[in-house]
Amino acid sequence: MARALWITGAGAVAMRETAFKAGPGMAEVETLYSGISRGTERLVWSGGVPESEHETMKAPFQEGDFSFPVKYGYAAVGRVAEGSGKGQTVFVLHPHQDRFAVPQEAAVPVPEGVPAKRAVLAANMETALNIVWDSGVSAGDRVTVVGAGVVGALTGYLCARMPGAEVCLVDVDAGKAALAKAMGCDFAAPGQAAGERDVVVHASASAEGLATAIGLPGMEATIVEASWFGTRRPEVPLGGAFHQRRLRIVGSQVGQVPPGRRARWSYRRRLEKALDLLVDPALDVLISGETAFDRLEEDYGAILEDAATLCHRVRYGPARA
Repeated sequence: MARALWITGAGAVAMRETAFKAGPGMAEVETLYSGISRGTERLVWSGGVPESEHETMKAPFQEGDFSFPVKYGYAAVGRVAEGSGKGQTVFVLHPHQDRFAVPQEAAVPVPEGVPAKRAVLAANMETALNIVWDSGVSAGDRVTVVGAGVVGALTGYLCARMPGAEVCLVDVDAGKAALAKAMGCDFAAPGQAAGERDVVVHASASAEGLATAIGLPGMEATIVEASWFGTRRPEVPLGGAFHQRRLRIVGSQVGQVPPGRRARWSYRRRLEKALDLLVDPALDVLISGETAFDRLEEDYGAILEDAATLCHRVRYGPARA
């Protein structure tokens, strides 16, 4: 038996005893940390997943369904207690649970040089990497990312490391300027963002952010919609110069590797690369808080409702490196 956090209804959670079974070919993992991905988890917790997407949006080791109760999450870091790789620190796309068993291939080793407490960002980095691939960003491009949450910030971080790229993070929160600087990006408020961009990524999950993003690209440029609105129906301003500029809107979602890479990149290879990309200590700024697992039932809702939350880390057992 293990303990896991279950979302039992819209806005309600409970810590429950949860059975798991470790058999041949399985890795039994003792959880060290997990990460709360605020955007998606808040949609799940609030009941905002459309019924039409209940199957397509399932997390890899989710139990239950989005009509509740559901055990949800996808950013666990732990130590293999039994099975192949015993003693190894691994990342698993698993809900918030203190001990679990998964097929050995689902437990991806955390590289040397990446602390376990930072590895909780791996799923978000994997999403950012997929966004960059979908965008077609290249050296020298002028790139704007609207929405400086964790995924937006990581997307800016990756783009800013391309030779000659000029990257700006745009957010309504002026305090995100320091975060942009840590990611190697410029910063602008929505009304001050420069136009004529080669690529614009929208990651704010707001209609206002989407309108800002549509107003920034240059001629025949690309807008990548990386937000997920769930059951909401945002207004999309396609008037004005949208058609004259021949703009292209691309939907990016981490559930699929982009077609141009699918023949060579497996999900496993993509996740391994995302973990490799977490070696930079500058990324620690994306961890906005930490809560002990024993307090998660009490604190979960407040963490999700706090607009200042980036990646909130959950600590299991005593403090660890």
